[in-house]
Amino acid sequence: MAASVCRVGSTVGRALAKARSPILLSLRRGQATVTYAQSLLGAPETRLSALDNGLRIASEETGHGTCTVGLWISCGSRYETEKNNGAGFFLEHMAFKGTKKHPQMALEQQVESMGAHLTVALLSEVLQSNALSEADIEQQRSVVLRELEEVEGSLQDVCLDLLHATAFQGTPLGHSVLGPSQNARTLSRQDLVDFISSHYKAPRMVLAAAGGVTHEELVGLAKQHFSGVSFEYEDDAVPVLSPCRFSGSEIRMRDDDMPLAHIAIAVEGASAASPDIVPLMVANSIIGSYDITFGGGKHLSSRLARLASEESLCHSFQAFHSSYSDTGLLGIYFVTDKHHIDDMMHWSQNAWMNMCTTVTESDIARAKNVLKASLVGQLNGKISTYSCSLSET
Repeated sequence: MAASVCRVGSTVGRALAKARSPILLSLRRGQATVTYAQSLLGAPETRLSALDNGLRIASEETGHGTCTVGLWISCGSRYETEKNNGAGFFLEHMAFKGTKKHPQMALEQQVESMGAHLTVALLSEVLQSNALSEADIEQQRSVVLRELEEVEGSLQDVCLDLLHATAFQGTPLGHSVLGPSQNARTLSRQDLVDFISSHYKAPRMVLAAAGGVTHEELVGLAKQHFSGVSFEYEDDAVPVLSPCRFSGSEIRMRDDDMPLAHIAIAVEGASAASPDIVPLMVANSIIGSYDITFGGGKHLSSRLARLASEESLCHSFQAFHSSYSDTGLLGIYFVTDKHHIDDMMHWSQNAWMNMCTTVTESDIARAKNVLKASLVGQLNGKISTYSCSLSET
């Protein structure tokens, strides 16, 4: 039986839709003005279903001529060990490198075609019949190593990876999604096969679609192509998420030859299902972001941004909140020179304290409107819409 729910944007959107002063959106057609809540009520209905093997299906029919279909699997670095960390990322590169029925060139030709039927069938074949040839694995190994080198050249990525490594040290959340380069060199075909057999199970999969496809059609395609996906674990060894504790700590990598310091400071945040996630997103909007190249100066709405501009505290900063199933990180990432590190650290923490003592109703109203506008913008497209549909499951 297909369960129907009326989507109001997302979980966050529903919470913000209840605000006393919803943001007004101006529409060109007739110059009409509608509230944020009204605009979300006009969004397509999200319909949910589940197959007998536990695979879930979510869809939104928009009436468009095309649709976007995706298969999502609940697995990744959170389920990896130190030995196979990076296996999920490696498998991403192997997805369209050939199956037992079609070589890589034939798959690429199918990808260039269009149609929901072809897409679902192709996803099913890639998932259940991936060839994982030794030649393709060795070819992709060099690609993965090259990508790791590129990521190591991105100081922001390195900084945030180190933040997770120290904040969740000794737990799976401390693992990098990409994995260490040593694992990329040593992961074998059997390691990848074992990862697939351990984690690619129907109850941990969601088939989501948005656009020109009916829910009944998508359910029929799912039954046709995914009913055979196993829901049983060998020896009933069901993987269990290990609790991830937050550890207040720090890690520094000093290089005096570098002109700028890249710093991230964070506290434990809310999980994705926590009722505190919306207030924390509003809080992040209050702190905001800043980049020296954007200008604005004293006219910026964020207090910290105005201070950063007037006192030349940093080149840029960005408030962030990363949420996971049972925990999260709330923090600020900034780039500054060595003379302003202490000042920027002080004023960043001061911005957090201000939210407990001096934040005004106008600050909150502005932050809510910024967040609402961002959420509405995320709904402008089929890819983001089917991602939102996924969150409903």
